[in-house]
Amino acid sequence: MNISKEQQGALCSALAQLRLKADLTLAPKYPHFAGKPYPLGRCKEIRDEMYSLLMQHQSYTEFPILNILKTAQQQRPELQKVWGSLRDEFFQNAMVIDQWYIDVANDTVDANKPRVEIVPFAQSGFSQITSFKQFAHIARPYWQVELYRNEVCPALAPFLPIICVGKNQTSWLAAANDEMLKVAMHSEFKSAQEIIELLPSPPAHITNKWQTVLDKYAHIGLLKQTGSARDFCQKYRIEQRHLDSAFRDEIVIAYTHLPKGI
Repeated sequence: MNISKEQQGALCSALAQLRLKADLTLAPKYPHFAGKPYPLGRCKEIRDEMYSLLMQHQSYTEFPILNILKTAQQQRPELQKVWGSLRDEFFQNAMVIDQWYIDVANDTVDANKPRVEIVPFAQSGFSQITSFKQFAHIARPYWQVELYRNEVCPALAPFLPIICVGKNQTSWLAAANDEMLKVAMHSEFKSAQEIIELLPSPPAHITNKWQTVLDKYAHIGLLKQTGSARDFCQKYRIEQRHLDSAFRDEIVIAYTHLPKGI
């Protein structure tokens, strides 16, 4: 897809105006994230809302320049949602079409930046995250968290090997998204095992908080199992659970029973 400099500028302008519509919907729903005002920290919500708007015919009537995103035969553009690393400094949700990287939430780390950025993908600094070690390298400074191995739910650890602990001592398992679950499975849980072996055990006060919560979920088998997180990685590898999408779904369902923060 060829876009001239002039078209690139016009497209950025149109998407920035469309973003104002998204903000009117999202800002009342998500006024704060970790104590920071909207739009900070809301790249996923903004990207998803903008994607939804770009799937609606009226957006192309209101902003005709958007039609360069699709051919005359297409009703909607072939936009692909992506999540990954931006220069190994941030996690970012964006969209890709052909060779173009479209970030409609460019101001969610620094609110002084333009809302929208469109650049050739090769110049974007965006890449897929390929290991839990890389994930941890970004998460620790970006989220301002301490990281520990998941010893509280060891049966989930081959898929969710990390406990994140924020400054307020709230903790959660990471990383519960499709991309990192794929990293776990594609590596046959070797990437999860690697980070489990690198990270320290969680402190006692974190483990105790988790145990109090988990006592309420004793009826969920995957949450009540005990043992070594490392051993579960090896066990699932032998059982070829990395090929078992139904088992992955069981892991996700068990995880969704947990509070978002403990």
